Amino acid sequence: MGRISFSCLPASWHFSLSPLVLPRLLLPSFRQLLLFGLLVGLLGLLYLLLVTGKGQDSWIRKDNYFHRHLARVTDVEATDTSNPNLNYGLVVDCGSSGSRVFVYCWPQHNGNPHDLLDIRQMRDQHRKPVVMKIKPGISELAKTPEKASDYIHPLLSFAAQHIPKHKHQETPLYILCTAGMRVLSDSQQEALLEDLRTDIPVQFNFLFSDSHVEVISGKQEGVYAWIGINFVLGRFNHVSSERDAVVEVQVPGGDQQEALVRRRTAGVLDMGGVSTQIAYEVPKTVSFASPQQEEVAKNLLAEFNLGCDAHRTEHVYRVYVSTFLGFGGNAARQRYEESIVRNTLTKNKLLGQHVGETAESPLLDPCLPTDLQDEVGPATQKLYLRGTGDFDHCRQLLQPFLNRTNETHSSLNGIYQPPIDYPNSQFYGFSEFYYCTEDVLRMGGDFNSSKYSVAAKGYCATQWRSLKERFDSGLYASHADVHRLKYQCFKSAWMYEVFHSGFSFPIDYKNLRTALLVYDKEVQWTLGAILYRTRFLPLRDIQQETLKGVHAHWRHSFSFVNNHYLFLACFLVVLLSILLYLLRLRRIHSCTTQRCTPSTVEWLEEGLGSPSLPITL
Repeated sequence: MGRISFSCLPASWHFSLSPLVLPRLLLPSFRQLLLFGLLVGLLGLLYLLLVTGKGQDSWIRKDNYFHRHLARVTDVEATDTSNPNLNYGLVVDCGSSGSRVFVYCWPQHNGNPHDLLDIRQMRDQHRKPVVMKIKPGISELAKTPEKASDYIHPLLSFAAQHIPKHKHQETPLYILCTAGMRVLSDSQQEALLEDLRTDIPVQFNFLFSDSHVEVISGKQEGVYAWIGINFVLGRFNHVSSERDAVVEVQVPGGDQQEALVRRRTAGVLDMGGVSTQIAYEVPKTVSFASPQQEEVAKNLLAEFNLGCDAHRTEHVYRVYVSTFLGFGGNAARQRYEESIVRNTLTKNKLLGQHVGETAESPLLDPCLPTDLQDEVGPATQKLYLRGTGDFDHCRQLLQPFLNRTNETHSSLNGIYQPPIDYPNSQFYGFSEFYYCTEDVLRMGGDFNSSKYSVAAKGYCATQWRSLKERFDSGLYASHADVHRLKYQCFKSAWMYEVFHSGFSFPIDYKNLRTALLVYDKEVQWTLGAILYRTRFLPLRDIQQETLKGVHAHWRHSFSFVNNHYLFLACFLVVLLSILLYLLRLRRIHSCTTQRCTPSTVEWLEEGLGSPSLPITL
């Protein structure tokens, strides 16, 4: 009898049996064969559950996690402008000191309504971000508004050179003006904006309408910054792994009992030279101590849907944003110096003293490094200071400048602040929060309050001469200068007080990370602006994908599942074939044994040749 072979594709299995070489295989009982088949079937079922069930879900999560991190790596590559599926967008940030154009790009939406557009900053052939800045700010044209479009023209010409010409008519352009324009009168603002609305569509073929140019509020700017940072951090991707922190959200505008569990977003702290800003998600509905507080809160809370479908709630957010003018590092130092001059001169006049009026009798300032000499005030009221470097005393002197009140849920200047779930929260600190911890103290990153205060005390108490020697030896950050050295002690104390006393973060708070960049990229509020303003664009791609069928990601997932089902089915077919074959051989063997003669039995025992047995399957 010849060999019986089985093969199964695509697994490329090959299996053959010969009854002549496996005589003992024909002897198992039917019960043993049945038990063996059940055991193998259970193993196959377990394999199915592990691989195509939970294992499949784990695979998808790991794949998504991998691709998110891969995107951060490929984001630094030059943009492939030959890709026909690539879309573009422009945002012009018209600030107080100048204007910048940012060029963004994104591939066609994948058709999944749960996902946002994958917007990234465009990069040129040298892998540099496509950005251009001009000075001064557009607000300088308040008296000549007819020159506004000429002022913007170089920025748009620069952007037009980087975007394929056939893509211009479908590239949205947004011109958003901030602090510089806010100080102008309404008539001056409107004159500048009207010139842009009239002339830009004539000069350029971008997708541009009247609503695409406006003066945005500080609240809008803060929301856009919050969106941009959380987008880069991947916090809007709600397909999370077990290690991701989550939060329970009461969806704004929905049923009070309705709760949604999704990835925890990050709050933002930003301290510039003039102002300080805080922005974070308020996941649950808050109560107010008074109708007045509720009215104030309405101006500080922003509720918006970042998703493309207004009927879906997974991307609905309630964000608190507040900006505090005069609470930046430099502005706070200026207020502090003005207070010193005013109080010292008044005290000298009342007591007949001359403290601080000459370098020989300086006023002692605990917020300056030890023995540092400084001069403050106008020329007619100049005071001479000498630092004593007392960090704790400096903190005490700065507390009144926070303008705190005893009202419940209030922060700097007595402004309303919703409660923060400190144990389940995370914040990123930018600008002075980073400079104060990193430039001199070299402690940027995860913030530890106790270690920070010890380092700040040590710095303040160090002799100014020693600090200068360290600076000349290059021990501090490359962009640190003498101004940073002089006022590091003051700014360290001010940042500490703003964070702990102003915003009421606990001393042992562990989830603040100070940073200059996010994933080695500078994140501008313009990224959040274009994300929010293009949020409805995916609807077009979703409709197209619906006509085509399931989108590519689902097809890939289903293909993975189907491959395993096919593999398992092929395995079971082979197993069933083997069992049937063995049962058939056993039956034939029994019949043959009953008919065989003693000589035939001797032949079986001696392994001699024998006529072939007719076997059919």
